[in-house]
Amino acid sequence: MTTSTFNLPDVGEGLTEAEIVSWRVKVGDSIKINDTLLDIETAKSIVEIPSPYAGVIETLHAPEGTLVPVGSALVTITDGAPAAPSSLPETAALNEEPPLVLVGTAPVAPAARRYRLSRRAGTDVPGEAAPAASAPEMLTARETRVPVKGVRRAIATAMTTSAFTAPHVTEWLTIDVTATLELIAELKSDPRFSGLHVTLLLLAAKALLVAVKRYPEINAHWDAAAGEIVTKHYVNLGIAVASPRGLVVPTIKEAQHMDLATLARALETVISTARDGTLSPADMAGGTITITNIGALGVDGGTPILVPGEAAILALGAIRELPWVLEHQIVPRMLTQLAISFDHRVIDGELASNFLTAVAEILTSPARALSYL
Repeated sequence: MTTSTFNLPDVGEGLTEAEIVSWRVKVGDSIKINDTLLDIETAKSIVEIPSPYAGVIETLHAPEGTLVPVGSALVTITDGAPAAPSSLPETAALNEEPPLVLVGTAPVAPAARRYRLSRRAGTDVPGEAAPAASAPEMLTARETRVPVKGVRRAIATAMTTSAFTAPHVTEWLTIDVTATLELIAELKSDPRFSGLHVTLLLLAAKALLVAVKRYPEINAHWDAAAGEIVTKHYVNLGIAVASPRGLVVPTIKEAQHMDLATLARALETVISTARDGTLSPADMAGGTITITNIGALGVDGGTPILVPGEAAILALGAIRELPWVLEHQIVPRMLTQLAISFDHRVIDGELASNFLTAVAEILTSPARALSYL
């Protein structure tokens, strides 16, 4: 009889640890090679882990909700007779948690236990009954504590690193996008865009790509180890998306080659994939410049933080109908605010201003930019 222990692998992007989201197997199950053993949550995505062995599950080394370092034992598999089912061993030392406790007959991970004990009474949680009126004092606590891990932990680390490493500067520009909105209405009736979402974000992304062609030095990063500024001659366009797992930034690879319809399809794909939680680490790797549509949340403007490894990020604010001076007359127009944050080690104010103005010119007078679209 052969016994094999499978350790948590590095699934890419320099993974150091991952949270066990759910086990797909239990002790005593027979499995084949490539059967899914479990789902893990990395700093960027939820990943299915297949089995490299065939046999019978003998031991699960960590419960759901545990944060496991790369190289730690996940599961022991034997190719002999099925092992007798047994409870999960205490693996709390992996993330300095206390042992599991039981609620009814089901084991509950420490993180889940803390959530159950600290949430407000009367708050509905899927799969749980509402607490009774005479619920214990711990169920009526006035605070909720949620462990910082997974995507939230990655966001916190990345944003802290970015904010305190790259000297950020932000510039703003309010622009009249009335003509662009009229163009969007026309494009929606164009057969080439049938079934596609034609939005201001799409046109702003295209305007960004055109502006990068004019000012390629904006598409760069600071290589501290080499002491070099690296300009990219390709654009992997990052799209900041608010997903159920937190803020994620999938990238549209080689976006500089895409016409408007192709870019629209790519944009829909990355946004839908981000929101349904099926992004892979590769989907979020290699970004060179990012756009974020904070206007979708009803926000007029902001000072976005750079994605680590990039030197610029463009923010698109909410569209408002406001008074505007046009040909010496005050008229109602559709306005929005553009903002660019940039790494001042890489990008000078003149370059950033020229780039932002180029984006604004396209969105203000799209007819002059049709040859680029």
